[in-house]
Parts: sequence; C-alpha cells; structure tokens
Amino acid sequence: MTQLYVGSYGDGILTAGEGITPAPSPSFLAAHPALPVIYAAGELGDGVLLSYATGGGLRETGRRPSGGDSPCHVAVHPSGTLLAAANYGDGVASLHHLDAEGRFTGEPIPLPHQGSGPHPDRQRGPHAHQCVFHDDVLHVSDLGTDEIRRYTLTGDPLEPVRLAPGMGPRHFVFTPDGRVYVAGELDGTLRAYAAADWRELWQAPASAAAGVNFPAHVDAADGRLYILNRGPNTLSVFSADGDKLAELPSGGDWPRHFAIAGDTLWIANQNSGTVDAFTLDGGLPAPTGETIAVKSPACVLPV
Repeated sequence: MTQLYVGSYGDGILTAGEGITPAPSPSFLAAHPALPVIYAAGELGDGVLLSYATGGGLRETGRRPSGGDSPCHVAVHPSGTLLAAANYGDGVASLHHLDAEGRFTGEPIPLPHQGSGPHPDRQRGPHAHQCVFHDDVLHVSDLGTDEIRRYTLTGDPLEPVRLAPGMGPRHFVFTPDGRVYVAGELDGTLRAYAAADWRELWQAPASAAAGVNFPAHVDAADGRLYILNRGPNTLSVFSADGDKLAELPSGGDWPRHFAIAGDTLWIANQNSGTVDAFTLDGGLPAPTGETIAVKSPACVLPV
C-alpha cells in the first residue's frame, strides 16, 4: 500500500491519513531505496537536512547542516550510501554519506560553484536546484549559471554541460531511451537532449497560455512527459518527440511538484494549499476530485 508524504513551507511533513510531523520548512523529500527512511531538505538560510524512520508515524533519526543556504532538493544514490543536496541560495551542492541504517555518517563533501547568467535578477550567482544520480555521476542543475554541473561520487568536478543562456534549468529527468528532458524556469521551455553528448534534440514552450510561465517539475512515465507550469497553473503533457498532447488546469495555484503512484498523479499546488489527485487510468490525466489540504505544499512523495 502506498503511503503519501507531503513536504511543505508550512507546518512540517504531512503523512496522509496520519497528520503533521513538525519540521523546519521541509520543501523537498526523498526516500531511501531499500530502508523505511525518508529525508527532508529544510529550506532555511542555514540549511538543514533531516532523516526520518517511517512506519507508525515519522520519527526523526538525524539532522545536520546542508552545507549551504536554502536547500531545495535532496536525492539518494541507488546504493543507499550517499545523499546529495542542492542549496539554492548560494549554489553549494553537497554529498553526505549514509550508514547501513540510513543515518548520516562521516564528513560532508561541499561542492561550491561560481558563475552567473544573463538574467539581471535571477542569475547574479549560482543557484543549485536539483540533484540527480545517473550512471554513478551526480548531476546538479544550476539555474543561475545555465549549467548541469557534474561530479564523481567522491565529489571531484567533471566538465559541466552548458545550456542555452538565460534558460534557467530547474528540474530534469533522464529516461531509459537515452534522453534527458530539462525544464527551463526562466525561458518557459521544455528541452530534450541526447544523454550521451547533451546534443539538443528539440525545444517547445512548456505552456501555450499567454503571460509569464515559470515551469517547475518535469518527469516521465509510460513514454510521456509531464511538466508543471506556474503562472498558467497547468500541467502539460508531451510525447517523447515533443508533440503537445494536452494541457489542463493543475487544480490549484502555483503547482510546484508532482509525483506518480500507480495510475494516480498528485500535484502540490503551493499557493492554494492543496494536493490534488489526477487519474492516468484513461491515458491522459483527469482530475478525480480528491484533494488534500496542506499549508503551502512543496513536494509530494509516494512510498
């Protein structure tokens, strides 16, 4: 049975059907691949990372500094031995060792960065936004420098991937067919690349709506791409080759993150304080009418 957790800028972490566990601004959550443990990014100026044992409620098992300002994303290596964090405020990413019980251990590895981009306000310096482990390389999207930064698992820097100036890469996803798709928060695009050499394959506006759009989370399932649009407040669906299949209301205001569990897609609508359910049973998403009230939801994690 799937348990749904919601990280928020409000009171803490909601365990659906069980209640709130107080936590310091847990804006992103990630699950351990093998243990009943989840991790949270405490998005504060002095960033904090937290670990929780699950089952019968959440029990905090550890916390430590994130190594930077305002952590907004965490990810766990498939081996369960490393956790990566992205600190948006100062662009510092970090690696943290995990022991056999999923607890923090050893000294963290800070991964600072320098650089800027053409946007006069949003790209004055680096802004790490998402961490993704792929083929034993840590990939970090940097909204401030228009790069996908890359590191070995021991923290040694590799050559970064330079993306379109002013794009502002936010979230991205690798797919089994050898592609990677990136949401451009600052230019409103969804772009596809060949993962082997980061050659751009296509780009498209993430939303067809008029006005400013700040795309947020992108993910793939069953050969389709799903991307959230903040401003238009929609969810767009694309084929792997860039054909627009649908664009529908997200169910609330400022959709920040979504997750898919079985044939249900859950959207965290930050400003309206709801997590809204959509069914994928008929192919394209359709609202079910089910809504969970959460103060300022930022992340949905089905486990």
